[in-house]
Amino acid sequence: MADYINAQQAAERLGVSRQTLYAYVSRGMIKALPGDDSRQSLYLADAVEQLAQTRRRGRKPKEIAKATLDWGMPVLESQLTLIEDGQCHYRGRNAVELAETASLEEIAALLWQVPAGNAFPRRAPVTIKAYLELTSQAAETPPVETLLPLFAVAASDEPTSSWRTNPALVARGSGDLVRVLAACALRQAPKATPVHQQLAAAWGVDAAGADLIRRALVLCADHELNASSFTARCIASTGTSLKAVLVGALAALSGVKHGATTTQIESLWNSIDHNAPARSLRDRLQADGMLPGFGHPLYPDGDIRAKALLSAMGVDFPEASRLATAAKDLTGAAPSIDFALVALRRHLGLPQGAAFLLFAIGRSAGWIAHGLEQRATDQLIRPRALYTGSRPDPQRRT
Repeated sequence: MADYINAQQAAERLGVSRQTLYAYVSRGMIKALPGDDSRQSLYLADAVEQLAQTRRRGRKPKEIAKATLDWGMPVLESQLTLIEDGQCHYRGRNAVELAETASLEEIAALLWQVPAGNAFPRRAPVTIKAYLELTSQAAETPPVETLLPLFAVAASDEPTSSWRTNPALVARGSGDLVRVLAACALRQAPKATPVHQQLAAAWGVDAAGADLIRRALVLCADHELNASSFTARCIASTGTSLKAVLVGALAALSGVKHGATTTQIESLWNSIDHNAPARSLRDRLQADGMLPGFGHPLYPDGDIRAKALLSAMGVDFPEASRLATAAKDLTGAAPSIDFALVALRRHLGLPQGAAFLLFAIGRSAGWIAHGLEQRATDQLIRPRALYTGSRPDPQRRT
């Protein structure tokens, strides 16, 4: 009879974290099987041992480098977000449970490790006149293209030395940055009210819709070392301002393999025959080889954030349920948070691009947290490249 072990046992035998074990599953290096408990997977002990022996034999530096950069081994320490056993935790607290009642402001205070009342000033941030002039010029441009330049103009730089001498001042300045980013998303002057209420008022949704927006912002607040957060840490390690940290992170988020995946999901959604979604998805899969918005390497059993947000929408939006079910039947992959954000936008009738904006505004709390945490290490992030180009000719003098 085959011997099966759980995730913790498999990770210990391999000498890796559970997160790395899940990355192995996503790359097809080992197979996870459903257990009696739907929340946990099982692994064939012999397969785990075989993989462990392969790892012990050693790998070339090139293979190690690739594995580290592609959902592989952790590359730096952080106390912010833990993704393990299909769950996501902010400083040890379950993100889905927090999303039930917490606001983005409260999550920001948790991530920044400041009292809730100190994270955001009571007055609204002040922006320069040029910002409001630019908002009218950008009225017809997609938000994914305008959010960064508007924020770069509107936000103020903090004194780069102040974070050591006055952490409370930095916290309030961080709150201003989040509010300015929300204002740029709405192309209006910044306000001091809770961010989800600002968005709901500007987009004309009711109290129930405002609550869904709040949930989405909390679920997007951080997600460990994704591309934009790692970019934020690299920038912060140079000793620059938190505004610069957010500008760099926004640039990374705008890529179609990251936050702008939502634009691809919108396109997919528009191309589907929702009376027969399976056939449309099969045609798209054959043409492109992928379905944007489905599957996540860190959640082999489905993105818990997407599950929570889609569940909060209830049965009022059957179109999303039919599409998700058809994709799951076809590929075995569950919706990601990107899909859930697009579903929320359509469910509430929000403007085009709102899914990306929710992602960016929510994640700004995490970017700031990563910036602050990286600053505290006093470490410049400067990895080495594994050179694979032509070698210099030793016989040739330069």
